[in-house]
Amino acid sequence: MLKTLLAPLRWLLRVVLALLILFEEWGWEPLRRVFALLARLPVIRQVEALLKRLPPRWAVVVLVLPSLLILPIKLAAVWLVAKGHALLGVGVIIAAKLFGTALLAWLFQLIQPALMQLAWFARVYERWTRWKAELLAWVRSSAVWRTARAIKLRLKRLFRRGR
Repeated sequence: MLKTLLAPLRWLLRVVLALLILFEEWGWEPLRRVFALLARLPVIRQVEALLKRLPPRWAVVVLVLPSLLILPIKLAAVWLVAKGHALLGVGVIIAAKLFGTALLAWLFQLIQPALMQLAWFARVYERWTRWKAELLAWVRSSAVWRTARAIKLRLKRLFRRGR
């Protein structure tokens, strides 16, 4: 009986997590490439070289840093919303999320080899990757996803014909 009552809540949780993961999937690679453009600067190249040589434990610290650095910005955004500047606050949250995702994607690419040397991290990463793949398969098999994809493909074809 409890399982039946919790089923809609589990479904809602899956949908919310799927939306977050889809945002990350959509944004991760393009944002990483944008951030990588900065790597052309000599100072950033030196930082990259330093990050690639980090021992595993310091790589974990570097992985956590972006979240800690962006937290005050997100709190300021919430404060802006509370003070009646909803649009500005939401804009700051979105900008912080985009910047944080770009930074994290760039950092993760550099420090992943060091992180994978930690057995616990490798296990968690493998489980996360498997769970994420299952969740994305669930989303992509849904009627909503298939319909949205078909609409997207039709629009692409119409756009190409229009040009």
